[in-house]
Amino acid sequence: MNQENAGRDRCVAGTLPSVADELVMKTVRTKGAVVDMFSSVRTVGLTLPGVEATTRYDGSPALKVGGMFMAGLATHPSAEPNTLVVRADVEEREALLEDAPDVYYLTDYYRKYPLVLARLTHIDRHALHDLLSVSRRLTLAKRRPRGSDSSIRDSRIRD
Repeated sequence: MNQENAGRDRCVAGTLPSVADELVMKTVRTKGAVVDMFSSVRTVGLTLPGVEATTRYDGSPALKVGGMFMAGLATHPSAEPNTLVVRADVEEREALLEDAPDVYYLTDYYRKYPLVLARLTHIDRHALHDLLSVSRRLTLAKRRPRGSDSSIRDSRIRD
């Protein structure tokens, strides 16, 4: 089993504590987005090389790598509350949706983009790490100029 599929296999609800189980119950609102639901996402995401926590144009929290969006709270009205939106290639997205529909879903609005929605109340920490790792890889691949080396360098490596 490859590393990208490992997270999908561990995301079954009830196998490990969900991200929601680890959240502080106080609620802080920033232009309608619940910031606390993002605290575990931020904690896990910042363990990945080159990832930075930031705020999107609407005030909602997000993660970026190489200056590009990697993950954030879904703010479109079609998304359920406490939903994370991350990059996902179409094949992987379909596999996630089929294997764990209680965790992953799409709305018509998000379907046209290479993204998947994840219910933070249903995803465990290991699956979240794997999901963010894949999103990071896809974000870096999108950023890489055409014709460049196909390997993705660790941002901690200096020439």
